[in-house]
Amino acid sequence: MNPWLILFFTILLEVCGTVCLKLSHAMSRPLPVLGVVVFYLSAFALLSVCLKHLEVGTVYAIWSGAGTALVAMIGILYFGESLTWLKILGLSLVILGVILLHQTTS
Repeated sequence: MNPWLILFFTILLEVCGTVCLKLSHAMSRPLPVLGVVVFYLSAFALLSVCLKHLEVGTVYAIWSGAGTALVAMIGILYFGESLTWLKILGLSLVILGVILLHQTTS
């Protein structure tokens, strides 16, 4: 399977795990806690597969940067978190940094 496609699914699993962490209310709700464990373990398992084929710096930058941006957008859209110009600038810089890192290794 294409390691970039695996990385895409890894990011989605990590984002799902983070959303479950938010929904767990400090690990006090069993179903979201189960989601945290399942999604994070699955994400790390797939991340290890990506690292067999891709550079660790690139994989981690894309995984953490895309995950950060997606979780921030979910927080804004679904959890009513604030959207400020500084947050937009920060997310833009994260995305730009991931793109630049990817360009240097392609």
